[in-house]
Amino acid sequence: MGDMLVDSHCHLDFPELHGDLPGVLSRMSDNGVTHALTISTTLATFPAVRRAAGSAPNLWCSAGVHPDERGDGREASVEELVAMADDPKVVAIGETGLDYFRVEGDTEWQRDRFRTHIRAARKTGKPLVIHTRAAAEDTLRLMREEGAGEAGGVMHCFTETWEVAEAAMEQGFHISFSGIVTFKNAVALKDVARRVPLDRMLVETDSPYLAPVPHRGKSNQPAWVRHVAEEIANLRGIPFEEVAERTTENFFRLFRHARPAS
Repeated sequence: MGDMLVDSHCHLDFPELHGDLPGVLSRMSDNGVTHALTISTTLATFPAVRRAAGSAPNLWCSAGVHPDERGDGREASVEELVAMADDPKVVAIGETGLDYFRVEGDTEWQRDRFRTHIRAARKTGKPLVIHTRAAAEDTLRLMREEGAGEAGGVMHCFTETWEVAEAAMEQGFHISFSGIVTFKNAVALKDVARRVPLDRMLVETDSPYLAPVPHRGKSNQPAWVRHVAEEIANLRGIPFEEVAERTTENFFRLFRHARPAS
């Protein structure tokens, strides 16, 4: 496999990246980033996400609605998500989960939506991309109640404690690290990155957000997932190539509907 990296979570339909997809792809290639998964956040933008994934053989996408999105007030049904995922370019369901950080008042709609996504993932046999913020306990509880482990998946842009990582891994989930792991003040997260077994680890950018050091504050891009892998290699005292190879193997094992582009 050599020097191969996968950005397991980016947003190529967002204007910062969509305006220059050929440039995004060429900078990926320059940095040994051979594949990327672009993530759906709303029903309205899913066609643009699917088009971005369709624009190159080394891109795939997910189907789903972000827990923060109030959108047009219409909720996707299990059947609708299953239909969206019935496409060779769609290799995952999400991003889904719970985010209580910005939400006021009743959050039951978020839990209902999360359950719907887990059910769709189990039906399609495609893994879940889970976002959790200020909601770890409920996230893990709903995963258990709905049998999320049967679909498998990833806790994306992980920022929780080691205990939460362990509980997610007990359900068969992977842990994905973003550029946050390169931030100086992310001491607890760096410790989690030292401890997560290499066969359960993914790397991501969440671009255009969360640019890693040394690009912090700029608009992020998939090529910069390299800095995430380099930081994890440094933290663990292992070669960069090992992190690249293992996280790439994990990606294709987890997202088994994605086939490496030759």
